[in-house]
Amino acid sequence: MPQKSDIEEVCVKENRIFEGKILSVRNDEVRTPSGHLASREVVEHKPAVGMLVITGRQSVLLVRQYRYAVHEETLEICAGLIEKGEDPYAAAEREMQEELNVKAAKLHRIGEFYASPGFCTEMFTLFAAEELTESSLPQDDDENVSVFEIAFADIPIMIREGKIRDSKTFAALSWLMAKEGIAPEV
Repeated sequence: MPQKSDIEEVCVKENRIFEGKILSVRNDEVRTPSGHLASREVVEHKPAVGMLVITGRQSVLLVRQYRYAVHEETLEICAGLIEKGEDPYAAAEREMQEELNVKAAKLHRIGEFYASPGFCTEMFTLFAAEELTESSLPQDDDENVSVFEIAFADIPIMIREGKIRDSKTFAALSWLMAKEGIAPEV
């Protein structure tokens, strides 16, 4: 196995292009392990959480919302940014109350992953939420989400038909299918 120093690229010059509310963009000049100079475009993104909210009815709760970047309405697991100094569990609880009007007695961390490590620093923490009770907080001013319930049995069909196109949702539902022994549609 190669040592980290054998594969790591070293930043020679950092060039900040944009500083935003939730992300920043830079174009770094790096030296590759072979000594060549290369350009790396990087999106620095705040960490986020996503919750696979499982009802007691063999179904999951998703949110439907319009996503301007892709100009379409998407079905997604409940998700949001972790605020500065906020614990991921607290962020998960807050987001479920804002988007789904529920609180979970059981909130289990499934894992962490990079949203798109080829260019983005966003670290995503994925949770499974169960044993739901009603509890709400106001939705963010810039959000317009509605709740959509999907039966476990419909998940493989929706994935096959391309109705689930969001990566965090695809990952969460695939995890659930593996856990529950739900066969994928072919």
